[in-house]
Amino acid sequence: MALLSRKTTDKIGRGTLLFSAVISISITILIICSVLFESLRFFKQVPLTDFLFGLHWSPQTALRADQAGSSGSFGAVPLFIGTLLITVIAMCIAIPLGLFAAIYLSEYAGPLVRSYVKPALEMLAGIPTVVYGYFAAITVAPYIRSVGLTMGMDVASESALAAGLVMGIMIIPFILSLSDDVMNAVPNSLREASLALGATRAETIKKVVLPAALPGIMGAVLLAISRAIGETMIVTMAAGLTANLTFNPFASVTTVTTQIVTLLVGDQEFDSAKTLAAYALGLVLFMITLALNIAALTIVKRYRERYE
Repeated sequence: MALLSRKTTDKIGRGTLLFSAVISISITILIICSVLFESLRFFKQVPLTDFLFGLHWSPQTALRADQAGSSGSFGAVPLFIGTLLITVIAMCIAIPLGLFAAIYLSEYAGPLVRSYVKPALEMLAGIPTVVYGYFAAITVAPYIRSVGLTMGMDVASESALAAGLVMGIMIIPFILSLSDDVMNAVPNSLREASLALGATRAETIKKVVLPAALPGIMGAVLLAISRAIGETMIVTMAAGLTANLTFNPFASVTTVTTQIVTLLVGDQEFDSAKTLAAYALGLVLFMITLALNIAALTIVKRYRERYE
């Protein structure tokens, strides 16, 4: 009787888990199909080449059929450049700070320090992004502008630099936590062997620990880039809405996620090219983040060291 009950419980458990997995996969497929279908509708109105390689973004169209309005310009290159610019700035902040903090916690900090410092740093990941956005818009952006004006530079009130700096701070715990876990997975026997051969602790970290943990660190960096590309609130509040084709970090730029939010807000006709453009941007964003995630998983899987 007990064995029958155990088998029944196992069947129910497996069925529940299978149902959950099927539902999750089905929802993902439905989202992809929905975005793809609406994107194809957009590309029937706007050529794919104009969208991917156009240099002017001005999606202003008539709100209703009885109104006169511009036919719109849907060249997405300024959005891609703005997204790339802010992501590069964020990574220049997050990668060195996150990696150096992970090295300190993994190789130098004692158990007591580690037990307090790591949770304190990881708390940054729990702060809502809208709070980071307010901080960037109210504090960081005005400070950068005032410093720039003092130095005789033309700095916009909303700039890529302000958004990138705050976004980099937000991503530090992401790289820190993953890199720390990867370096802690390196066996102590490798460190002891290096030290026994006369290497210093710094040389051991540089020549032994980091090379062994490099695949995991690269995976963490690629996942962090995906996180930065998909960020919305910070860039919406601190980088501006102007689609400028520029690599100037002091200029106001916009990103793919910001424009998705802008295009879907307000009184819009769902069949208009302006609204459907949000789905096309979402499809491009999905493809980019998917490629980065696949690359990260491939690097970790192919080059991961297995220790016994």
